[in-house]
Amino acid sequence: MNDETSADPLIVRHDEAPIGWLVLNRPQVRNALNLRTWLRIAEGVAELASDDAVRVIVMRGGTPQAFIAGADISEFPAMRADAAQARAYRDAPNSAIAAIVECRKPIVAMISGVCIGGGMQVALACDIRIAARGTRFGIPAAQLGLAYPLEGVTMLAHTVGPANARDILLSARLFDAEEALQMGLINRVVDPEKLEENVRDYVLKMAGNAPLTMAAAKLAIGESLKDREERDVKAVSTMVARCFDSEDYREGVRAFLEKRRPNFKGR
Repeated sequence: MNDETSADPLIVRHDEAPIGWLVLNRPQVRNALNLRTWLRIAEGVAELASDDAVRVIVMRGGTPQAFIAGADISEFPAMRADAAQARAYRDAPNSAIAAIVECRKPIVAMISGVCIGGGMQVALACDIRIAARGTRFGIPAAQLGLAYPLEGVTMLAHTVGPANARDILLSARLFDAEEALQMGLINRVVDPEKLEENVRDYVLKMAGNAPLTMAAAKLAIGESLKDREERDVKAVSTMVARCFDSEDYREGVRAFLEKRRPNFKGR
């Protein structure tokens, strides 16, 4: 493994299309998120989003020991020493999370080892979360004296409900994958040795679906979580109409009538 100054903290892989991979690559600190990693996440999502051969994106740690162990606290004294610095620093995480949430392609988090703090924020931004049994989750902000902004807390509360969000944030405790599943934080739990196989099978099936339909679903779900007066109803209606006018819609109907698998093109 290259040293920290030269190694890319996020490896972007196109070589297994229709799957694109975002591989977190700071094993020496269990993929703790520093400023460079946040910037690379936004860049990596944009890179895979622009590749027409990639239908589904998977984010994972480079080793089974960690998805993301939280923020890189070694940066705090120099880059997040007070409220003003923290506000400036937030631009990079905000851009990374927005890139994940707004990506038209599905993004699946393949989680093992630890998923803590900022790792939870990244995982929550993904569309689907599949975790290995034995993974530990938690948000220990209360043990550091920092607080999460409204956007991150809203995402957590929407996913697990306010009661579980209070438990996670106020107790600052760690909990296992089975409890995370019960909360609705993750979508499924699998044995560690079967995690990659399970994720690959899941996303390959997803990649066979109509890209425009998946993009429309992501948009509609995202808008449904906003306050009614803030929803972009026109954008959702436009996407619905685009699906009905698409070649893929005609192909899907033909394939159904001919009892074969559809061959979607994303147009």
